Amino acid sequence: MSIAVSARPVSHPLKAPFRISRGVKTAAEVVEVIARVDGHVGRGESVPYARYGETVESVLAQLAPALAAEDVEAACFALPPGAARNALDLALWDLRARLTGVSVAQATGLPVPRDLVTAVTVSLDTPEAMGAAAQVVAEAPLIKIKLSADDPAARLRAVAAAAPNARFIVDPNEGWTFEILNDLKSLLADLPIALVEQPLPAGEDQALEGWDPPFTVCADESVHVGDDLAALSGRYGAVNLKLDKTGGLTEASAMLKAARALGFQVMTGCMVASSLGVAPALHLGGASDFADLDGPWWLAADHPGGLRVERGRIMPPKPGFWGDGADGEGLWL
Repeated sequence: MSIAVSARPVSHPLKAPFRISRGVKTAAEVVEVIARVDGHVGRGESVPYARYGETVESVLAQLAPALAAEDVEAACFALPPGAARNALDLALWDLRARLTGVSVAQATGLPVPRDLVTAVTVSLDTPEAMGAAAQVVAEAPLIKIKLSADDPAARLRAVAAAAPNARFIVDPNEGWTFEILNDLKSLLADLPIALVEQPLPAGEDQALEGWDPPFTVCADESVHVGDDLAALSGRYGAVNLKLDKTGGLTEASAMLKAARALGFQVMTGCMVASSLGVAPALHLGGASDFADLDGPWWLAADHPGGLRVERGRIMPPKPGFWGDGADGEGLWL
C-alpha cells in the first residue's frame, strides 16, 4: 500500500490574545499533514512549540524525509517525540480508520465521551481583567488560571471571586520559584484547587521531592513520553498528556496506561489548536481524571463540524470528522 503524504502550514487567528508567563499569541500556527490512499484521506494537526525549539518551518523540514519515505509508517515511528511525529501519527490513525472501517475508538479501546468536562482557560492579564474573563465562564465546572510570578495571589483571588462555583487548575507554566509556591501554599489550600500544574521550571523540579502540599501538583513540561514517568514519583501526583509532546496518539495511549500503573492522576491537555488537533485527544480525555481541551474555543473560526465547547463541556465533532472510520472530508475542507 503506497501512502501519499503532504504537509502544509495553517494559521488560525484567535478571537482574543492568549497570554501565559512565557508570552502571548494571537494565532494558532499549526502544521497539517494529509495522507491519501485510493481516494481515502486521513488528516492530522500539530502545534510547533517554541519552548521545545520548534517552529512551523523546523517541523515541516523534519517531516520532509518521512513524507517521502517508501514506508511512511516506519518513518513516522523513527521521528523523535514532538510536533512533527504527532501530525503524521494522527493522519495515519485517521487514514487507517477510513481504510478499514475500524474506528480509532475501537482500535484503542478509548471511546470518545459524548459530554466531557474540560477546563476553560483564563489567560494571564491584570487581576481585574482576569476576574472579568472568569465571570464570563463562571458556569464552567473547571477553570484554568494562567499565572506568572507577578502578584499571583491577587489574580487567584480575582478569579475565585468571579467564579465561586468552579474548581481551578493553576498553571504558572514554569514561572514560579519554590519560594513563591510555598508562600502560596495556604491560599491555594483555601481555594477549590484541582491541580497546580508545573509551577517550577522542568530542570528545577527536584525541589518538589518529598514536599507534601494539600493539593495535587501536576507535571507538564517535565513529562513528555512514558520513559519520563518513573523519575516523577515523589515530585508530582499527576501528569499532563499532550499529543504534541508525546508525538501522537500511539505513544500517548501507551503512556496513559503506564501513568495509571504508576499511580499518577492523569490530565489530557492540548495546545491552542483547531478541532483537527484536539479531536484525537478526546480519546484520552475520556479516560483521564481531568481534561484541558479548550484549544479550539480560542479560535475566531474553527473547522465546520468540529468539536464544540459550551459552559465548560466538550461535545464531540460530527461523524466523519476524524478517526471514526467514515469518509467525511466534506464536513470541514
